[in-house]
Amino acid sequence: MATIERFEDIEAWQKARELANDIYTVTNAGPFAKDYGLKDQIRRASVSILSNIAEGFERGGNKEFIQFLYIAKGSCGEVRAQLYVAKDQNYITDEQFRDLASQSLRISKMIAGFITYLKHANYKGAKHKP
Repeated sequence: MATIERFEDIEAWQKARELANDIYTVTNAGPFAKDYGLKDQIRRASVSILSNIAEGFERGGNKEFIQFLYIAKGSCGEVRAQLYVAKDQNYITDEQFRDLASQSLRISKMIAGFITYLKHANYKGAKHKP
């Protein structure tokens, strides 16, 4: 398997970056843009996913990395919960909800798989072999 040398090589981080960009796009439009509390919270949660993957990777060991991956996974759930609020308030369409929630769930599953891998790996430094 390929060695991951930078957090940017992690597919879950790449997908989380795409999700954060999509969240920023939908929160810039219509009434969502004016709900500052929800807009800011869902943006922070989406950014938290990729930030925690990156920070955990840079920490230098499986145990800490796994801890940060669990936080990132939790942020995926937070994004999905906030998407329900946005949908209920008619800030996003059903299609936008399905797409964004699906992205978040997919990332959560990727992170869970990475956690499982790392629990059985012997990672000691900044390189990972998934």
